[in-house]
Amino acid sequence: MKRRERSSPPGIPVRIGIHTSIAGRLEQAAERAHELGCDAFQIFSASPRNWSNPAVNPVEAKSFRQRRYALQLEPLVIHDNYLINLATSDRINRARSLRAFRGELLRARALGADFLVMHPGNAVDQPKRQALANVAAGLRQGARGIKLNGLQILLENTAGQGSALGAKLEELAELRAAVPELNLGFCLDTAHLFAAGYDLRTPDGLEETLARVHQVIGLDNVKVIHTNDSKVGLGGRADRHEHIGRGKIGREAFRRLLQHRALRGKTFILETPIDKPGDDRRNLQTVRRLAATRSKAGRPFRVAN
Repeated sequence: MKRRERSSPPGIPVRIGIHTSIAGRLEQAAERAHELGCDAFQIFSASPRNWSNPAVNPVEAKSFRQRRYALQLEPLVIHDNYLINLATSDRINRARSLRAFRGELLRARALGADFLVMHPGNAVDQPKRQALANVAAGLRQGARGIKLNGLQILLENTAGQGSALGAKLEELAELRAAVPELNLGFCLDTAHLFAAGYDLRTPDGLEETLARVHQVIGLDNVKVIHTNDSKVGLGGRADRHEHIGRGKIGREAFRRLLQHRALRGKTFILETPIDKPGDDRRNLQTVRRLAATRSKAGRPFRVAN
């Protein structure tokens, strides 16, 4: 399937979307995103908390693709199953994870997704070096024989809770280098970055973080930014999302992030809580306003030659 060229809406240099439910017919997820005012959207392709691995009905997949393109929702991001752990050395869990990951690739391809986001996994009781090697092998094995047809796998950074891999950007870079044939990209989560110790709150902190991202994984390789405030403080090592502007990162930090010249053209996807009806719309509107109004501070980031 030929991918359409993506551009940002007039006057706003980024694309903004949210994670929407697939309850009911698949195409209703696209309708929900459009009704909320999204440019892009993210979904699960199946339940994210069990090992079921259903194929997508071809008729339903076609209707979904057609409706999504008619609504001009670009890109489509799919987040994979939370249970998948390609880092594990446990034989049964590894077999389940490989099967589920392969199913995610097949469903994402059938739905015409642009990106499949995945967490690197948990080392559990292994040395991180071995766990990272397991992930690389799992990626290679899971994707074997599948033509991705423009679908790109994105590794997501983590908050570093427990034995989670990917809190350090260097670990993400190592995985990409280990599987060059898959051309892996990255999804950065703002709440995870902050909880892992990357300070996004101040102008200087943002510049230092973006410079580090560019140095270690390359800003061009960052395709999606999960846009979430954090309930935990800097370096808190816990994955706890908060409404935009009501967490420890703060509203002005998101304004600077959304308007940063180094991030123009990026896709920002919200995964903020829905504590009461309308929270998704309110968070999306907040991000749109922040993207469209002048930042109060911050100096331009320049990529070194």
